[in-house]
Amino acid sequence: MRRLYASDSELKAEKDGVSDSESKVDSGIPEVPAPADDTPEVLNKALSGLSSRWKNWWVRGILTLAMIAFFFFIIYLGPMVLMMIVLCVQIKCFHEIIMIGYSVYHSYDLPWFRTLSWYFLLCVNYFFYGETVTDYFFTLVQREEPLRILSKYHRFISFALYLTGFCMFVLSLVKKHYRLQFYMFGWTHVTLLIVVTQSHLIIHNLFEGMIWFIVPISCVICNDIMAYMFGFFFGRTPLIKLSPKKTWEGFIGGFFSTIVFGIVLSYFMSGYRYFVCPVEFNNDSNSFQVDCEPPELFQLQEYTMPSILESVTGWTTVRLYPFQIHSVALSSFASIMGPFGGFFASGFKRAFKIKDFANTIPGHGGIMDRFDCQYLMATFVNVYIASFIRGPNPSKVIQQLLALRPDQQLHIFNSLKAHLLEKGLLPAVEEAAA
Repeated sequence: MRRLYASDSELKAEKDGVSDSESKVDSGIPEVPAPADDTPEVLNKALSGLSSRWKNWWVRGILTLAMIAFFFFIIYLGPMVLMMIVLCVQIKCFHEIIMIGYSVYHSYDLPWFRTLSWYFLLCVNYFFYGETVTDYFFTLVQREEPLRILSKYHRFISFALYLTGFCMFVLSLVKKHYRLQFYMFGWTHVTLLIVVTQSHLIIHNLFEGMIWFIVPISCVICNDIMAYMFGFFFGRTPLIKLSPKKTWEGFIGGFFSTIVFGIVLSYFMSGYRYFVCPVEFNNDSNSFQVDCEPPELFQLQEYTMPSILESVTGWTTVRLYPFQIHSVALSSFASIMGPFGGFFASGFKRAFKIKDFANTIPGHGGIMDRFDCQYLMATFVNVYIASFIRGPNPSKVIQQLLALRPDQQLHIFNSLKAHLLEKGLLPAVEEAAA
């Protein structure tokens, strides 16, 4: 796969401030000539009269709008398509990172490196998606005998598959290349941790409600666009050496723009059940459904304005969805901590003297270049939901109870009845029924 390597001038600029020892370590990395311009010919002709700075601005802008339009389209197609897109993005990101390792060290001709990398990807996906199917499609799994067996022994099967790959790796070790092969073994596992694990969290967020998928991703996109816009027009002060083009002006402008965007988008989406209801599997129709009575989090409530804001706006109260308050936390993370995913990726690319992970999207680089911040955001959203939003789920408890033996169900019933009698709740229920 062809990679986008930085130009000589960019490499020279990037080496400023790099220590001699670091240069010596990097000297073993092969230099690869920069590939030809991958911008579509139609755009090259239309923008031929512009300087390279403005040409890049227009190319990025046009393709950004195209990607946003595609994002809206897949949202319209529903949660199942979104899950498939997440899986495709995960595979492409894994491919881009693994190919960097293979391209850099291809001269060593390591045996089974790519084969084992893809095998481990298959094993990890089997484990995570198997867990998801067991959790969210419980009744379907219990209804089908083969699925019930696979579900019961899922973790043992997953471990056996991984252990097979582990043994294959040990058998592939070659004298004089032991150290390099262990480097590549670690490379593959770190890639699996960064890409596969966090893409699995994205799917978990989606099952909580499409709003938990769309708002965080949109906030990261908004911050990326607005930081670029503010930096392009007003940027003067460098932000971090890892990304010389990032500026404080872009960072601050992107922060405030993303906060406002998150509040507005959350207000719009909180009013639609399609976005706020959890994605559940309907066993009668064997399809996904997104329909429920919106929880309190997505119902308008009246809040008293702080005295400072009251003196400015003249409002004593304001009606908001509680989710809008949570959106401030999501937007803040996307603006403050999210960019560190990009800085991490920039440091990784500098280490291997490459400009982008790939050249999949002209003006933007590879898929991983667009999702370096999204994966970090997905982890935060999953932790945030588990810590501040999600409570006990009665439907899942009932599903698990129905899977027990009759004697176990009866034991739980008697224990629950005794507990309710002790609390004084059961007589009240019986009187109401009478």
